[in-house]
Amino acid sequence: MDEVAQLDLDLDSTPPSIPLADRLYALGLPAGTPVSLTRNRTVMMSWRARSGLRLHAGFAAAPDHVLQAIVRFLGRRVSRAERAAARRIFMAFPVDRHVASRPERSHAARSVAPEDVPIVERLVAAHAEFNGRHFDGELGPIPIRLSGRMRTRLGELRASRQGSPVEIAISRRHVRRHPWRAVLDTLLHEMVHQWQAQNGHALDHGRRFRTKATELGISPRAVADL
Repeated sequence: MDEVAQLDLDLDSTPPSIPLADRLYALGLPAGTPVSLTRNRTVMMSWRARSGLRLHAGFAAAPDHVLQAIVRFLGRRVSRAERAAARRIFMAFPVDRHVASRPERSHAARSVAPEDVPIVERLVAAHAEFNGRHFDGELGPIPIRLSGRMRTRLGELRASRQGSPVEIAISRRHVRRHPWRAVLDTLLHEMVHQWQAQNGHALDHGRRFRTKATELGISPRAVADL
């Protein structure tokens, strides 16, 4: 986790009585933005246009300057330095002290369903090929699996709370319903996120991501009708 010096975090305060969403709206989050709470251990915050903002439930106990950092991080006209500074602030808040995260699962030990093995093997081989062709072999090996839980997302890079890549998940529906070329584009999309994570960049679809995706000839979006 990034170290943040001299942060006056009110760690032992009781959770404010005002709902978290209302506090975020008051601090500048566009009114009506969907806000949902999770207990995800590895992803403290995520944003998608369709589903809105998902935050670890522990942020309900955060002081205003931490929530202001979240709103600033999501802002459209925010410099890279400002966004990085905002991320350091909200990532330093100890959410687990207020709401326990779900127990962490071992992704490396997760078994692959027999029917998924041939597809996963092809994806692993494609990852190695794309790594050499587009990333100069700099990306590390990463578990790849198929997920049956994705409804609109085609793929996902899971990262640790510290930002390290954990695994790539590809929608099983995506594999079944769309051409293999589209599945490979989704894999490459998630590899750009892996590249972001390995280089300490924010995991988002901002300008850095869009520039890299355009260089590789893929769409910055990874959502489709499944």
